Amino acid sequence: MSEAPKNVSSRRDFLKNSSKLAAGASVLAGTAIPHVYAADESTIKIALVGCGGRGTGAAANALSTSSGPIKLVAMADVFDHRLDTSYKSLKKQFGDKVDVPDDQKFIGFDGYEKAISCLSPGDVVLLVTPPAFRWVQFGYAIEKGINVFMEKPITVDGPSTRKMLELAKKSEEKNLKVGVGLMCRHCKARQELYDRIQDGQIGDILELRAYRMAGPTGSAATGPNTTDMSELMYQISRFHGFLWASGGGFSDFLIHNIDESCWMKNAWPVRADGSGGRHYRGDNVDQNFDSYSVEYTFADGTKMFLRGRTIPGCRQKFASFAHGTKGLAVISTSAHHPAKSRIYKGYNEDKDNLLWAYPQPEPNPYQVEWDDLISAIRNDQPYNEVRRGAEASLVTSMGRMAAHTGQVVTFDEMLNCEQEFAPDVDKLTLDSPAPVLARADGSYPVPLPGILKRREY
Repeated sequence: MSEAPKNVSSRRDFLKNSSKLAAGASVLAGTAIPHVYAADESTIKIALVGCGGRGTGAAANALSTSSGPIKLVAMADVFDHRLDTSYKSLKKQFGDKVDVPDDQKFIGFDGYEKAISCLSPGDVVLLVTPPAFRWVQFGYAIEKGINVFMEKPITVDGPSTRKMLELAKKSEEKNLKVGVGLMCRHCKARQELYDRIQDGQIGDILELRAYRMAGPTGSAATGPNTTDMSELMYQISRFHGFLWASGGGFSDFLIHNIDESCWMKNAWPVRADGSGGRHYRGDNVDQNFDSYSVEYTFADGTKMFLRGRTIPGCRQKFASFAHGTKGLAVISTSAHHPAKSRIYKGYNEDKDNLLWAYPQPEPNPYQVEWDDLISAIRNDQPYNEVRRGAEASLVTSMGRMAAHTGQVVTFDEMLNCEQEFAPDVDKLTLDSPAPVLARADGSYPVPLPGILKRREY
């Protein structure tokens, strides 16, 4: 891809401004900003926007916090059956902590506004819809002064990242507490490993490796719409299959391995070079590749190698590693929890060379991230993960675009890329056409590496 235009944002400016804003946030925390938190004795109300499996799980984690009273009071989704299933599950598990009357259950694209309007400053809205809607809903929560938890990724392309960064500033200025669902950052095992790596226990990092190689995941493998749903609703129901809705399976799933590896390096890569392809697709017509390989490069030349695969019948691997001049760090072993983080002398996972391992069992990071967020709200502590969440989402998109175009993509180019997957997502209604349209045979536009060099489809 060509160099980024000189009149738009650069990675250097972006990171420099991030530091200034972080410093500013620390100063502001000590000034007379209106408090938007709940006192220990007060009940924190929560609203769930997006009632699928992950949203229901996040609400369960919120309701399982123990620092003070908390209650679910509103729910919103575009599918009534998902809202109903989620409500029944949470009500059965948490009883009186779930107090959602029928007139506070909202169906439709404006449901998030109605659900957020049931809250007061100091309360929390959970934004767990497909990522395309994240900036729209986050902006409204900021306007209303409501704390936020939002799932990853929080952006899917350059334009949505730039919007999210502007919203990050506004949320910091309002002293809002905002959590982003990159829960590995709250993992106690990984946190201790990070400290040990920064202390030099594996020496200088030479290389990072990350793997998420499994069978078909989520709704990433999607067939033609043979339902009675509209095209828009079908795509939302199968959002992992569509780049506009989720950034595809790459962004929604590989972001965790990318983020935890960059965390250990304590840096974001400056460019990505990737490849991938579609194999044995059968009747699937989604926009995903089912194998990805990305080489990320950091500013000091260090490489991170990422491999993703969702082909049935293949060997599976779900782990991340850091190689240093003194030895090997296992960042995660199998899926997200437990991490079983450990350090070896040398580069082989030989038990005779084991130098350190985090003791088992580990606290569940899905719960710890909620304990941390609610504690910050009750104690009015600085807590805002939006900027870091946007950076992780952008770096993930950078690798995805490199694979989809067959070109080297830099951090600056991804940040300033003008392809917006869903430019009118804030105007969608139940009757709107979908942001991407099916061809006559029911298939959708797919990436064409080497042919489409500046766009992903």
